[in-house]
Amino acid sequence: MAQGAIGSVLHPIGRSISNFVSIGAFARGDCVAWREADATVAAGRCRGFPSNGRMVMPECVWARCREHRYRMRALLARSDNDCEDVLMSACRTMRNLGLDCGLVLLGLFTSGGSVLGAPAHLAPAFIRAVPLLPTPAGSLLAAAAIDNNNTASIPKAAGVDVLTYHNDALRSGLNSKETILTLTNVNAQHFGRIGFWGVDGKVDAQPLYLAHLPVPGLGSRNVLYVETEHDSVYAFDADHGTALWKVSLLGLGESPSDDRGCGQVIPEIGVTATPVIDRTRGPHGVIYVVAMSKDSVGNYFQRLHALDAALGTELFGGPHIIQASYPGTGDNREGARVVFDPKQYKERSALLLLDAKIYLGFASHCDIRPYTGWIMAYDAATLAQTGVLNVTPNGSEGAIWQSGAGLAADPTGNIYFLDANGTFDTSLNAAKFPIKGDFGNAFLKISTARGRLAAADYFATHDTLRQSAIDSDLGSGGAMILPDLRNGSGQVVHLALGAGKDSVIYVVDRDSMGKFNEDRDEVYQKLQNALGGKVFSAPAYFNHTVYFGAVGDALKAFLITNARLSNSAVSRSAHTFGFPGTSPAISADGSADGIVWAIENASRAVLHAYDATDLGKELYNSNEAGARDHFGPGNKFVTPTIVDGKVFVGTPSGVAVFGLLSRTAHLQ
Repeated sequence: MAQGAIGSVLHPIGRSISNFVSIGAFARGDCVAWREADATVAAGRCRGFPSNGRMVMPECVWARCREHRYRMRALLARSDNDCEDVLMSACRTMRNLGLDCGLVLLGLFTSGGSVLGAPAHLAPAFIRAVPLLPTPAGSLLAAAAIDNNNTASIPKAAGVDVLTYHNDALRSGLNSKETILTLTNVNAQHFGRIGFWGVDGKVDAQPLYLAHLPVPGLGSRNVLYVETEHDSVYAFDADHGTALWKVSLLGLGESPSDDRGCGQVIPEIGVTATPVIDRTRGPHGVIYVVAMSKDSVGNYFQRLHALDAALGTELFGGPHIIQASYPGTGDNREGARVVFDPKQYKERSALLLLDAKIYLGFASHCDIRPYTGWIMAYDAATLAQTGVLNVTPNGSEGAIWQSGAGLAADPTGNIYFLDANGTFDTSLNAAKFPIKGDFGNAFLKISTARGRLAAADYFATHDTLRQSAIDSDLGSGGAMILPDLRNGSGQVVHLALGAGKDSVIYVVDRDSMGKFNEDRDEVYQKLQNALGGKVFSAPAYFNHTVYFGAVGDALKAFLITNARLSNSAVSRSAHTFGFPGTSPAISADGSADGIVWAIENASRAVLHAYDATDLGKELYNSNEAGARDHFGPGNKFVTPTIVDGKVFVGTPSGVAVFGLLSRTAHLQ
């Protein structure tokens, strides 16, 4: 390819249009190569052209310049848009970004540089905005022929944010605005690993994502946030893989915590839980992170950090040291209160942002006592602690970990989670609540009304004491809120569900969860033989279907009809998943193009993609193309992030990036 000006041809506009169009661009002499010119084409009638003419315009073109890589995206015309407005908008966008590369987004130029069919008033304005450089006659440099019916064509990225674990406070795991990845282009021919971004420790937290974030000095960027067990937070340019910033959450003279004699998080403990982002707060948005560390004399710390999303700087006087006490006589009692000891806990369950409060739930290190079940609330604007609840205050254990899944919240401001093995008081008061307030191994509903944390309802199995005693509790699985559903009588019901180590799916009525009965389980629905293994994962939801990935079991789909799950799976994957099973995530464009993504934890981890309507149809897995898409060993309890045409997967040493192979070269 000749260096210098680059031009390409769009088929002439006339009474008919070819099924193929050439799109492309030219550049100034300082560009040494162009990224592949990918585009989605959309036919649209443009004013100023022959009334019977049709015009096809590209959406995205990628370029690579000598020292910088820019993502050049112009949102081009839909039907009935004015052509001049489109061209001038594209030019203004490029100038505002300070790009060094000139770009013809609309292929109005022949190989000789003349303008085809453009109105006389339009061509000069466009030429002034983006200087035209001559192209040798007959050459079609950097041209790309795109078939209108090509399944690998790439539509407009929706600019979707992923601000929290599993996409929302319901913990649905669904991105319903994914317009790029489809059932027809997610396959080994068109889709694969396009990058791997190394970091300084294990990535246990789900990567989060902000679209079109204004970054001072750099302009708008799509940003991926990655946290490590080495107590670091990275902000990556999600389109190019360059680190915009990296910050350490360690205090002076500190290091990440050791493993505390427990093999669950090794070899160090720093940031384990998925953070949460408030895009509306602070100068550029805020990412809230909990980090564990220790100093040189053996003191341990848990801190809540609020970082500027664009710069990584601490906000609101942070970080805030996490401390708490609560009335009770349970483990680690001091007088009439139990006390939070930071060395005995890690923040495993994902953070929750709800009504301007940040909610935390703490896990133990293995089952090493003393510990109890803590939930804490902090003001998102000041980091001041606003509430504390202990769910086993007069007993022991009852950790909140859910294999990394987050505390879930319903639309009315109640919080739900599955508590782990611990003390449960089988002696109940008149309201059928444990008389001492101990809710170990229960499905809990926590009220946040009037700024106070309190148990509002619960469900416990009839054999909860036995299940805790044999470590077969609910707490290993994540809770999920279902959207409002109508039952067979037409009544609206409010449901939540979860499963744990007993392999049973429990569906609860959020308005009356069932509480405790030593003779039977008084629960809305119980699926006892639906799963083939224990659950150390979170479910997902899409289009009236719930997806579970238990240990040693296939990924399974359960259809909801009349507000009840099917008693058995309506589809399942041919592949089975070893420990810890899989926490699926889903991408879709509304109710179309539903894809279920699942990570297989193994010595060589595997990313799987399935048709959401039939899990028996595997669209892709990262072993299909040989070593091309391998990304190293797996990491337990991780879930993928799917957004704007990419899939991000945390690993023990970085983030693997997957996307359409024709969209961009490898981001490395």
